[in-house]
Amino acid sequence: MPLSTVATGRKDVTSPWPVREERRVVSVLFADIVGSTALTERLDPEDVRALQRAYFDTVAGVLRHWHGVVEKYVGDAVMALFGARRSDGLDAYRAVRAALEIQRALDRRPMPGGVRLRVRVGVATGEAVVDLAAARDGGHGAASGAVTTTAARLQEYAPAGGVVVCAATHRATADLLDQRALAPVALAGKALPLDVWRVTSPARPRRPRHEGPLVGRRRELATAQDQLVRAAREHRPRWVSLVGPDGIGRSRLLHELRHALREVDGVAVRWCVAHCPPYPQGALGPVAELVRDLAGVRDSDPPAVVHRRLTTLVDGLVAPARATPTVAALAALLAAPEGTATATGGPAACRQLLLALAARQPVVVAVDDLDRAGPELDRFLRALFAAATLRGLPLAVVATHRPQLADPLPVPDDRRCRVALAPLGAVDTGRLLRRLLGRAGRPAALAGRLLPLVGGMPGYAGAYVAASGDGEPGLPEAVRRMASARLDLLDDARRAVLTAGAALGVDFTAPAVDRLLGWAPGRAAALLRRLATADALLRCDRHGRYEIVDPALRRTAYDRLPRAVRAEFGRRAEQWRATAPGRVAPTRSGTAAPRLAPPRLAGAEPAPALAAEQVSALHAERVSALAATAAAPEGRRKRNATATRRNPVSPGSWSGLDGPGRWSTPPASSTRDRGRSGRHRAADGLDPDRSRRPISGGAHEDRVVPILPRLAAGPRRHGRASDSVAGHDRPLRSAPDGRAHRPSSPPASTGRGSAAVVLALRHAAPERADQTRPHGGPPPRRVA
Repeated sequence: MPLSTVATGRKDVTSPWPVREERRVVSVLFADIVGSTALTERLDPEDVRALQRAYFDTVAGVLRHWHGVVEKYVGDAVMALFGARRSDGLDAYRAVRAALEIQRALDRRPMPGGVRLRVRVGVATGEAVVDLAAARDGGHGAASGAVTTTAARLQEYAPAGGVVVCAATHRATADLLDQRALAPVALAGKALPLDVWRVTSPARPRRPRHEGPLVGRRRELATAQDQLVRAAREHRPRWVSLVGPDGIGRSRLLHELRHALREVDGVAVRWCVAHCPPYPQGALGPVAELVRDLAGVRDSDPPAVVHRRLTTLVDGLVAPARATPTVAALAALLAAPEGTATATGGPAACRQLLLALAARQPVVVAVDDLDRAGPELDRFLRALFAAATLRGLPLAVVATHRPQLADPLPVPDDRRCRVALAPLGAVDTGRLLRRLLGRAGRPAALAGRLLPLVGGMPGYAGAYVAASGDGEPGLPEAVRRMASARLDLLDDARRAVLTAGAALGVDFTAPAVDRLLGWAPGRAAALLRRLATADALLRCDRHGRYEIVDPALRRTAYDRLPRAVRAEFGRRAEQWRATAPGRVAPTRSGTAAPRLAPPRLAGAEPAPALAAEQVSALHAERVSALAATAAAPEGRRKRNATATRRNPVSPGSWSGLDGPGRWSTPPASSTRDRGRSGRHRAADGLDPDRSRRPISGGAHEDRVVPILPRLAAGPRRHGRASDSVAGHDRPLRSAPDGRAHRPSSPPASTGRGSAAVVLALRHAAPERADQTRPHGGPPPRRVA
């Protein structure tokens, strides 16, 4: 049965997405004319009709500009949806900006008969069931939920010409809009009064605040810093891109890079940084912010102070005859970045000022969130980079953006560097969570529960800590917005595959996805490979089992499914589980490997996170096993090289130690032998399959001993704390003789169930007061 029939009960609907309806968090705008009843009583019906046409045409044009969908017209009221089909994580912001623009557009446009229209607007954000096929202009009944009624009730409390928002909309736009709290209002049908805010105007771009040391980005920071140093020394401009999804820490790395590189060979480096707000009012607003950063001008400075500081900046950089026109052009740029004079003289004056400054000292022009900027900023940066290259100036451009944006400047590879930011490793994530919890006054033990939810995303860590409570951690609103935007960047087929994988549980295979979606066998395999390689949203092991990298993405995708589709997915998953154990899954090498265990499936609810008590028990079990192995004689120690333990991330699978701190899944022969001849060995926690050998080279005892002090005695550092490369750590290990050494080769890639998870959980726990070393000697100095 097609999934569209499951969702709607109708067979006459067609939709490219496997489900017709989704549970989505949307923002609803409701606008109504003030005094419309008295107005229609006073005017002739034909005049009323002409007035309504002009009014609806104005409102609909503004809504289309802000990517809203007109859900219905009710008399003289308009209801629109934002985020109904596609979300960019800024749905609430776009809805409020559209509400403000509607007020200004009605004030500017003359209405028939000289009537002046005033409207009230309410904006509410919440969950609704959205008919995806009907989510278009005029699609009546496209959304159902309490959020639509709340928006209609809110506009009744707005003043004439004003915009009021609910608490959820306020939280989503607090840093982007100027808002003023109003008295709580009692809405019909609501048990408690609602907090409301009145929005007055868009706020000036505010630079993000970054506190505390940087965690886990030494390699990326060193790479970017090296490129800037080479540009200054060689007098060859370079373009450096810091690339990663939202929440990965792009702005944080740019902030650290600015403070790390203050001079090159004794010469001070001049930085000018601009932050691109979402949907900026002026196309050249970031260029104006570059000038403010150079001159030290604040938004609140009066015109006289701005003129004086601009004069000081220009003095000596341009010819005296051109100083006055340059100051005037820059002042016009700061006053009205979207004016006509700005488009002609302001950017050119800023570009000449930067080039003149680069002739004296190294200059770094940084733009945060370049993917939010318009083509005008791209042209400005292109012209600046080309002029600096032609003159051989020590200038560099640093841009941060999401992976979907290609580098705007086609330059040779030796002058272009793309620094991709991967999720943090488990150890670094644990350290970050512990510091954030300490700063927030929360117990450090919460890090054990938050670690599997964060997924190595620094932005997620801050949101989870801010929303952490005594109960089970929920999905924070900020994290859900970021995950929704990543999910909606995919086309329908890839979204279907990812959603099916989320319904299957922690890990899944291509045949299982085909079965859930009702596709022909083999159709999902290519899509899964693309999601794992090009999109980097999945992780695949050597047995062909996939796992969604971002836990928030998995939960968001599953939460969108209606209850009927969840139940149907659960039924199909149970059927698949009943037939899957005898099947053979191909490995990456092309050979067939027996399936280790049937896929762990989710019925009507997502797989819950591992409880803290389970994590503690598994952690103690691994520490005891490693201690027993390290203390065993050499012969038995080699036999115990493949001791299996339960995987902390996937309790239904088994893992073995094979490499420096890496836990991998044993072949199926181990599971067969465990039940056939290993009953007495299972009591000792040993692998019944004696013939299995570690995948990595080297003696097992040389690998297990360095890991044991880290697990038993807490986080220790010798010299540099760690070198983090693409989420993998190479810490200095303590040898049995008490000396510190670094492994000769980097550890093998850690996957699901790796010892890095155990290390991170140990790092996330409170540090022990006793710092005695397990091999004797004074305790090493801890390096933050």
